Amino acid sequence: MSIIRKRSAATKAYIPNNARDNQYIIAQFNLTDELLNKLTPQWKNQASHNYLALYQKLSQNFFDLCQQFEIDNGLFIANDKIPRVRYSNEMHQWQTNQQILFYYNPSIHQLTKTFYDGEVRAKKINLLFLASGEDIRLNSARFHAKTSQLLTTFFKDIDLDSLMVRLRDHQHITYDLFAKQKDSSESVAHKLRQVKTRYASHQVSFPQDHKEITYTVVTIPVTNALLNLVDIDPHSPDPFNPLYTKITDAFTVASKHFNLNNGTLIANGLVPIVRHSHNENMAKEGELQMLGYNPEKTQCGMVSKWDANQLVDQVQVIFVAQQNEKQEAGYARFLNHTEQALRLMVTELELIPEKDQITVRFHQHIAYNI
Repeated sequence: MSIIRKRSAATKAYIPNNARDNQYIIAQFNLTDELLNKLTPQWKNQASHNYLALYQKLSQNFFDLCQQFEIDNGLFIANDKIPRVRYSNEMHQWQTNQQILFYYNPSIHQLTKTFYDGEVRAKKINLLFLASGEDIRLNSARFHAKTSQLLTTFFKDIDLDSLMVRLRDHQHITYDLFAKQKDSSESVAHKLRQVKTRYASHQVSFPQDHKEITYTVVTIPVTNALLNLVDIDPHSPDPFNPLYTKITDAFTVASKHFNLNNGTLIANGLVPIVRHSHNENMAKEGELQMLGYNPEKTQCGMVSKWDANQLVDQVQVIFVAQQNEKQEAGYARFLNHTEQALRLMVTELELIPEKDQITVRFHQHIAYNI
């Protein structure tokens, strides 16, 4: 193979054509005393505070604008839970103490709903927009632009300073690493251009101080076959230490082999939440494992977080793209290296491509104040 062909191949990633696309946009703002006094002046003199009227007023205004701007999926959330979105052919919502998860199929589902308790004052309010229709990634800039127009109108109506609003645009592609081995799925070539570049071609721009982060989250099942690779002593104070040590060793070797320097392995039962952060930080917050990464730093290192007393159903591996992996063509090379590392890792763990499902979710996020 010629050098030119090798370079060309590195600019494209081949993703199964049955991969699922999602895009959702969150506009978040604080519920301050000032905003309460503007919208419900009687609030200050109430003996017993009730926020039902406020939530009803804001949500009705929001839903009216969703209808006006032809946005099919708009959610009003005032319960201080982190919204997360996943693809599913069956639509449902699921709440935990700290999360609210939305499962839906963008091509068929429509949802307009509120989530709040009228007797509880939320710290923040989230307006959640779920993309709908076909060709989610192709139409992502158009959806972003339409959402921005709606928000401009909404915040003008309630007289809220736009600089107090944080907007986050989340996009991800989800697929089985071994889809081809299971059903001979065809693949589609993607350059995986950065969000800013893709949107610019549709005349959608971002403020200078926007933050962008790209990463993959990989789910690896803990199978019986995997458990049988190590000796587990149930009477040991840390019975699953050999299992997680083996998985971590495979993760470390594979990452190093393909020059992936920003990553985390999670095997403690917590849900990883990845955020852009100037100072890398990792913190446990209840049921969440918060992971702060600065893509502009060359090497943040590879970290493993496990609980040797707990057997998890699945291990999650996160690879975060560094600034120098943001090629002009896109993030295809980063995803290709991620897949190569995963294949090496699961080979070491003796997982079976025709049977085991390794779920890869390629994320692109961008955030800024509007």
